[in-house]
Amino acid sequence: MRLYIARRLTRGAAHEKVFWCVMTTRPIDSRAHLRQTAPMLRIDDINYSVEGRPLFEGASATIPYGHKVGLIGRNGTGKTTLFRLIYGELALDSGDISLPSRSRIGGISQEAPSSGVSLIDTVLAADIERAELLAEAETATEPHRIADIQNRLTDIDAWSAEARAASILKGLGFDTEDQLRPCSDFSGGWRMRVALAAVLFAEPDLLLLDEPTNYLDLEGALWLEAYLVKYPHTVIIISHDRELLNRSVGAILHLEERGLTYYSGNYDQFARQRAANRAVQAAAAKKQDLRRAHLQSFVDRFKAKASKAKQAQSRVKMLEKMETIRAPEDAARTVFTFPEPEEMSPPIIATEGASVGYGDKVVLSRMDLRIDQDDRIALLGKNGEGKSTLAKMLSNRLAVMAGKMTQSNKLRVGFFAQHQVDELFIDETPLMHLYRERPGEGQAKLRARLAGFGLGANQADTEVGRLSGGQKSRLSLLLATIDAPHMLILDEPTNHLDIESREALVEALTAYSGAVILVSHDMHLLSLVADRLWLVSDGTVKPYEGDLQSYRTLLLTRDKPSKKQDKPKIRRPSRDAIQTLRAEVRKGEERVKKLNGMRDKLSVKLADPALYEDARKGEVTVWQAKYAEVMNGLDRAEALWLAALEKLEAAEVL
Repeated sequence: MRLYIARRLTRGAAHEKVFWCVMTTRPIDSRAHLRQTAPMLRIDDINYSVEGRPLFEGASATIPYGHKVGLIGRNGTGKTTLFRLIYGELALDSGDISLPSRSRIGGISQEAPSSGVSLIDTVLAADIERAELLAEAETATEPHRIADIQNRLTDIDAWSAEARAASILKGLGFDTEDQLRPCSDFSGGWRMRVALAAVLFAEPDLLLLDEPTNYLDLEGALWLEAYLVKYPHTVIIISHDRELLNRSVGAILHLEERGLTYYSGNYDQFARQRAANRAVQAAAAKKQDLRRAHLQSFVDRFKAKASKAKQAQSRVKMLEKMETIRAPEDAARTVFTFPEPEEMSPPIIATEGASVGYGDKVVLSRMDLRIDQDDRIALLGKNGEGKSTLAKMLSNRLAVMAGKMTQSNKLRVGFFAQHQVDELFIDETPLMHLYRERPGEGQAKLRARLAGFGLGANQADTEVGRLSGGQKSRLSLLLATIDAPHMLILDEPTNHLDIESREALVEALTAYSGAVILVSHDMHLLSLVADRLWLVSDGTVKPYEGDLQSYRTLLLTRDKPSKKQDKPKIRRPSRDAIQTLRAEVRKGEERVKKLNGMRDKLSVKLADPALYEDARKGEVTVWQAKYAEVMNGLDRAEALWLAALEKLEAAEVL
């Protein structure tokens, strides 16, 4: 595993940057130092190009300490490149990226850990200082040194480290038994979860995460959302998951037109603010165009008349000096065009007491299911419970072991899974892939099919190995739907798709006239597309009667298994007691809302670069102290609110 825990220093006027990998997780005084000084990250007028194509031109941003920031932008604009520039892996053409001295940067490389070391030990190894102190404690003989070691182990809370590491691994989907197994026992996606657990455990001062939910299921993504909210230091996360950007970050850093713009608030607030800004800009551009046309008209009419020559000349100068206000450019609309299947009589699939599995092992049984062509079904359940097995059964990739499954004659099923993206032929173009599927179709029609999935002329003739992850996903979706299936099974279809592409996929699925079976960690996609929920758990599949929000609450409050002990019956609380609990929940919610508002206002103040000018340095500590007080208050308020919610839920189920 290549776990980035990096330290960068800025020295002298030349801003020399030193970058190296370290694994110590807690310099003695660095975090107190960081909170009392300059912002966590400062990006000043940076320029950077790749093969002559500029990615950044005069881009600047200031990220205050402790803020959670979502870095967004269309695919290919340079988000991952910005992370590499912050790490120091790439050299800027000009400009500067600076952090406080002794600050530590943490992130995950694309290499997953694959050694024979157990998961828990792999995560614990991220704390080099703890490991070295424990090793020295075994051999130290000098009394003063032994005392120093024990004091330092106490200071860094070394004795609870294993419990903390285990808790993080559990949140990411590894049970106690899994944590003792070697990394090499797990697939690449699961090993990436281990790498994520390690960097979360190390708690760097600046945590950089690039699409971390791509390796998680819905349960893991929801756990990460909640964990990032409580993360004690600065986080910048590249993500196209709207729910994550709404729940876990308090600011958006938007990369567009080679520049960076910092917006306070979550993604929905950003979207509203950006739409308002674009409307103002468009109105100003229109007004200027009218003014320019009026001036030009005067010049054209009177430039030849001696009596009006001076006035005409003055208007020419006004035109020359007028700084052009450009109307915001609308990006090319992202599209998915699914072919329409013919209508079939319901149900298209039905099962009675069906069982399915592998070999002699039954994974799912007692299944009485029905699917109609207009169904939109989301599959819920932890990884390993059988969602993929169910999908394979419904697509005839696995035969029913017992019971009965009937389906309509000539039923066509389209199947998309993330592994299919990796199975594309990297040395062939998308056009060649389509020609293999439709050898009788002309090139014009094949290109039209590709254009219907957002793959233009350039991408059609580009080798797959050179396409972006989103473009590969589009090609795989096209291949999965080329036969106009009556039912489409999608397993994590939004991985590698940017926000605009995800919205386009929602529109396409809404318009699609076939059945849809969805497995996804993207709550936004599920909430807009699915109208039925099936829970895959305990070896069977049953309708889930709640909604996605209740399922989310269930997952986040299901901390410990209930203890089966003989206990006296607990009487149901009175109606007045339940009303009191509801009032307590409402008060808690209002308290959290008020503190969030205070936090947003302070975030705007702390994001103002002018605050960090020499003349105002004394104000920085005051505002950061206020921000810390509000964040501490918010932590306590959220804890009280969640406790009240748990009490209310417990009371209502009695």
